[in-house]
Amino acid sequence: MATHHELTTQAEPVAQEHVVTSYKDAPTRTVSAGGVNFAFRELGPKTGVPVIFLTHLAAVLDNWDPRVVDGIAAKHRVITFDNRGVGASTGSTPDTVQAMANDAITFIRALGLDEVDLLAFSMGGMIAQVIVQEEPQLVRRLILAGTGPAGGEGIEKVTAISNRDVIRGLLTFQDPKQFLFFTRTPNGRRAGKEFLARLKERTENRDKAISLRSYRAQLKAIHRWGLEPPSDLSVIRQPVLVANGESDRMVPTKNSVDLARRLPDSELVIYPDAGHGGIFQFHGQFVAKALEFLER
Repeated sequence: MATHHELTTQAEPVAQEHVVTSYKDAPTRTVSAGGVNFAFRELGPKTGVPVIFLTHLAAVLDNWDPRVVDGIAAKHRVITFDNRGVGASTGSTPDTVQAMANDAITFIRALGLDEVDLLAFSMGGMIAQVIVQEEPQLVRRLILAGTGPAGGEGIEKVTAISNRDVIRGLLTFQDPKQFLFFTRTPNGRRAGKEFLARLKERTENRDKAISLRSYRAQLKAIHRWGLEPPSDLSVIRQPVLVANGESDRMVPTKNSVDLARRLPDSELVIYPDAGHGGIFQFHGQFVAKALEFLER
């Protein structure tokens, strides 16, 4: 049965030939599918296999590091989007990773895409693993950063760690991501401050923050993922780039090692003196590596 999808742009209409090259300038658009208006941004060249970015716990469109987005968009069509019920996307946020994966597939199909690459960070990496197992023909290549497999060691502790660092952030007047994504070494502290400053580069048409209800639903989904029995990752035949920092407190780094070991066609990159946000701390090296991987 044919489904009707509507695309709208909330900012000025963009001429078809105009290529947006900077994430801070990318208009927020919406596509309607499955009863949800998904908010998304698109930039980079119009041709080739698009790279869909799948985001982390509590994240909205403005939580992607513009250096990573712009770096990939220099060579590839990049599409970021808000999960159902998050930011400018409508609907209620699911409390399972599987439902989030189904939403992502719905969104990708609504854009008329039949082949994509996935760049997935943290919770997004969990979603990506389900997508590629549910719809293997949809995915060409996968980049999984700061994430782990179902049943991965320590993943069920994300709720406790997140809540503790949210409180710590409130008490010290700092963004919790400074603690959650970066090490407490001088390099980690500096990288965290620089990352948080980059997230503020977009000044117009910013997304709205996640609601507490949606945040709790996502925490429940991650907790459930951490308690699931391990899945057979040998069925994932696509090339996969796995990346993390060596000291990830949120999704312990050993999960990235485990993922790379269990995936038949994988490559592992671990960044020194870096935590969960290693790809943001080492954005220059990560973008170069990701582009090389995507262009093979």
